[in-house]
Amino acid sequence: MWLFSEKLGKISSIAKGAKKNRSNLFSTTLQFCYGDYVVYRGKSLYIINESIVIDSFQDLMGNLDTLTYSAYLCELIDISMQDEESNRELFKHLVTAFYLMKNNAVDTETLVRAFEIKILQSTGYAFNLDYCCMCRKKVTSSNYINLQYSGGVCNDCQKVNGTYISYATYNALKYLSKVPLENVHKVTLSKEVKAELYKLLSMLIEQNYFRKPKSLEIFNYLTEFHEDKV
Repeated sequence: MWLFSEKLGKISSIAKGAKKNRSNLFSTTLQFCYGDYVVYRGKSLYIINESIVIDSFQDLMGNLDTLTYSAYLCELIDISMQDEESNRELFKHLVTAFYLMKNNAVDTETLVRAFEIKILQSTGYAFNLDYCCMCRKKVTSSNYINLQYSGGVCNDCQKVNGTYISYATYNALKYLSKVPLENVHKVTLSKEVKAELYKLLSMLIEQNYFRKPKSLEIFNYLTEFHEDKV
C-alpha cells in the first residue's frame, strides 16, 4: 500500500499483520483512512509501526459517486507525485476534499474540477489567466486556452496549440484557480461549464503527467448510459 503523508509525501509502505481483525493497524490500513502514523524505513518500504485513526472516511465507500471520485483524487496524487516528494499544500487539499464530500457540503463534480486545478497548481502547472500567455497583455476573459502554456489568449494573438472554451468556462476556471478549496461550496456551475472544464482539465492532466488516470472512465460510461436510457 502507499500512504500520502504531510511530511514524507507519497511513500510505499507495509503494515505487518494488519489484515487480522484484532490488529491495532487494521482500521488505519483501510482505503481513504486519515490517521497519525509512526513509520520507519525498511530496505525497500516504509514499515508502519503504530497508527491512530483521525477519520476513516469509510462513509465515502457507501455511495458510487463519492467512492469513485475519492478513488480518482487518490489516483491523481499517485500520478502527479514522485515518491517521497513532500507537498503539504496538496496534502491539505486532499483532506479538505474528503471532508467536504463526507459532509455533502459541495457539489461533488465542482469540487473535483477545483481539486484538479489545485493539483495542477501545486505541481508546477498553474494557469495564466490574467494575462495573455502569448503577448502578456492583460485580459479579463477569453474563449481560448493555449495548452502549451496553460493560459488564455487575447483576441489579437494567434489561437493555436489549444482549445476553444466558452467565456463562462474561462471565468469559472479563473475563479476556481483563486478560491480556497474549502470555499468551493459557494460556487454554482452549469452542466455545460462543468463538461467543458472536465474536457479541458483532462487534456492538461494527460499532457503533464506520466499516465492518464483511469478511475473515472467506467463511471462516466455508466453515467452516460443511464442518461441515454432516461
